Amino acid sequence: MTSIRTPQQLGEAIRAARKQLALTQPQLALAAGVGVRFVVELEAGKPTVRLAQVLRVLHALGGEIHITGLPEVGV
Repeated sequence: MTSIRTPQQLGEAIRAARKQLALTQPQLALAAGVGVRFVVELEAGKPTVRLAQVLRVLHALGGEIHITGLPEVGV
């Protein structure tokens, strides 16, 4: 599991996952249904990105978000 505390760390993790899967930024953008510019900015650690699009990119890479340290809520 990767610990993410900053937008830059998120971008680095996404870039590493994309490269490990041998995907280009345009390929990832197409798979996630987002624009190439969004992927570029996300990987660069832009602090203001849309959470819904981040989740789509993570899903396209086979990832998901787990939150620790907060009280659990019923789903």
